[in-house]
Amino acid sequence: MKAVVDHDLCTGCGVCEQTCPEVFRIAENGLAYVIDEDPPAETYPDIEGSAELCPVAAISVTSA
Repeated sequence: MKAVVDHDLCTGCGVCEQTCPEVFRIAENGLAYVIDEDPPAETYPDIEGSAELCPVAAISVTSA
């Protein structure tokens, strides 16, 4: 599974980092970034939850 953050949409609300801190981080510029490009399978539910909870739909998930 691969997560991607669209920085044109991201508002830096932090929901993704709160939901899955192993994979997402809010940077100093206020935007979310994927910090683990190859996350372990046990994080998949939290990654999908982050995408669902993102208020601006800035996170997309693919089956890499």
